[in-house]
Amino acid sequence: MPLFRIVLFVFLATLLAGCGTVARAPGPEARAAAESLAAQADASGAVVRADAPSFRLFAQVFDQVRTFYVDSVDDKVLLTAAAGGMRRAFPEPAAAGEDKLATAAINGMLGALDPYSAYLDPRNYGAVRNQTRGQFSGIGLQITRDNGAIKVISPIDDGPAAKAGIRPGDRITHADGRALAGLTLRQAVRLLRGPAGSRVVLTVARGTAPAFQVPITRALIHVKAVRWSLEGAVGYIRISSFTTSATDEFEAAVAAIRKKAGPALAGLVIDLRNNPGGLLEQSVTISDDLLQQGDIVSTKGRTYQQRFRAHQGDVTGGLPIVVLVNRGSASAAEILAGALKDHGRALLVGERTFGKGTVQTIIPLGHNDALKLTTARYFTPDGTSVDGGIPPNIAVAQDPDRPGDEQRERAVAELGRLAQR
Repeated sequence: MPLFRIVLFVFLATLLAGCGTVARAPGPEARAAAESLAAQADASGAVVRADAPSFRLFAQVFDQVRTFYVDSVDDKVLLTAAAGGMRRAFPEPAAAGEDKLATAAINGMLGALDPYSAYLDPRNYGAVRNQTRGQFSGIGLQITRDNGAIKVISPIDDGPAAKAGIRPGDRITHADGRALAGLTLRQAVRLLRGPAGSRVVLTVARGTAPAFQVPITRALIHVKAVRWSLEGAVGYIRISSFTTSATDEFEAAVAAIRKKAGPALAGLVIDLRNNPGGLLEQSVTISDDLLQQGDIVSTKGRTYQQRFRAHQGDVTGGLPIVVLVNRGSASAAEILAGALKDHGRALLVGERTFGKGTVQTIIPLGHNDALKLTTARYFTPDGTSVDGGIPPNIAVAQDPDRPGDEQRERAVAELGRLAQR
């Protein structure tokens, strides 16, 4: 393994472990917040103890947020959001136990931060780890919360949702008749996920058209990060997700295409459409595979800053590259697209990307659970935030009623022009 990869993996392993450690014992401010919250619940008729395990968990999460969240947040604001979450979930606190009250408080606090921070109980923590390894059970959607609604970032290639016709930008209003508005992202995910073979009926709003229902049968989803084909003189590489194997699969695809095509190879089309992202390390190492020098991405948090740079060596041998993007290209996909665009290494064709410019760190909490917390923002090599999306060099809208794939056709045409220069 190249030295750069070793150093990068060590840094990112530290980052994903929550700045190098399992979450520490909460400090006095966090313990005081838990005591205040318990007192509010007690005053409403609930019987709670501030030193109960569930309220100690609240204090632990509170401490991590106030220490590592990307922006400084006033303790009173956090506590108010936590108390509000508890009241919304249980208007009659006396009817709920300590565990449910504390969980509602945690969800209320994290939900007030951004759409991506969340508490991961053991089941959800396991699901996240499985997803980064490329296997999980469900309908195959990457979603976010947007103005109280559940919005589709992208469907996963060949997953049940993609086969059922779900598109980026769709809003899911109900699952089996239950309204999703007002739920946390994690609560919505629980309703959508389920064992393979089970069925869920989604109510979907698309644009200004009337809402419609989509029945979907859940399946065990195996995400193959990279697929490739050779079409004449053009190599086509589809990266559907940045799982743990993405870089190895990408390098193998490039090698296979170059071997099969030989000197006739005109260049590569890299398809990042509907790629919801994944592991930062994988987008950085694939970017380094294609760049000879310069910045790849920089991350800036409240407690750290990091800049990733490319090193000599291009696995394509300098072949022309066109990258396909759309509004379902998010997070790690935007890191790769932004790096290649800013360096002039590739031409971007398609639509403006999703615009997810934040980094989430997984902080283990010590009981097979974890906190997923937004800890940094990332910026493309020219210093531009990804919030708001990356515009393509050549805008091509996809007409769902038109036969064929006009974005891919345009990418191949542009690659031909680049190869003739």
